[in-house]
Amino acid sequence: MYAKSTPRMEGLSMARLAHWVRSLMTLLVLGASLVALLLIVNHQYGPLIFGESLEPAADALRLTQNAARPDGDPALLLSAAEEGRYRTLAEFLAKRYRVSPDVTFKLVSHAHTVGRQLGLDPLLIIAVIAVESGFNPIAESDKGAKGLMQVIPKYHPDKLQEFGGEKAVFDPVTNIVVGARILKEYIRLTGNLGSALQMYAGALGDTEDQYTNRVMSEKRRLQYVLSRTVPRSIPLRTASANQLPSTPLD
Repeated sequence: MYAKSTPRMEGLSMARLAHWVRSLMTLLVLGASLVALLLIVNHQYGPLIFGESLEPAADALRLTQNAARPDGDPALLLSAAEEGRYRTLAEFLAKRYRVSPDVTFKLVSHAHTVGRQLGLDPLLIIAVIAVESGFNPIAESDKGAKGLMQVIPKYHPDKLQEFGGEKAVFDPVTNIVVGARILKEYIRLTGNLGSALQMYAGALGDTEDQYTNRVMSEKRRLQYVLSRTVPRSIPLRTASANQLPSTPLD
């Protein structure tokens, strides 16, 4: 009698568990939908509920959703403000260099991650990428410089070794890490950003610092693009042309 009833009890328990799981998933979906609706209202009309912005709640929801993704890409764990900045840069760069905005977004995100780790301005890294390769991950010069940041493998085998050696130089993630480390090393050696950039380009003999000027010009351009972005907390209807700087992009 007991042996025959056990499967029935187990089946009942499994059915009850499935019911609770479905109920929980329904509540999560409803909660996410409610937050999304409130965000739309908040974005259009400003912080109306309790006089506070809903961005912290949105950030928490976004981080929870991203953390559950199987790919585990650190670039996905972004706050709303970070994602907005990175999207702005990616869209500008994608149009300027005629590359994929989605791929560029990942590269911009990775450049920020590497910059934070090394204590290097992420916009400087992005500017070097723009000048060196125009965001072409398979770019190669006649001198053997390769990838996004035009790393020459024969000069930096130690830095590439941990990523599998020279063959990894065309991997965009590896190339950014290695290129940024080289630049950081040159900054330590010279004690001067301009000299470090000229050394990076192999142009220390250039008394006019043409390479440095190109990189810093690109960096200023990126800063200007970010400065044009209307803060999320400011309703769009309050923005006016006289709030934007007049510095030209080109």
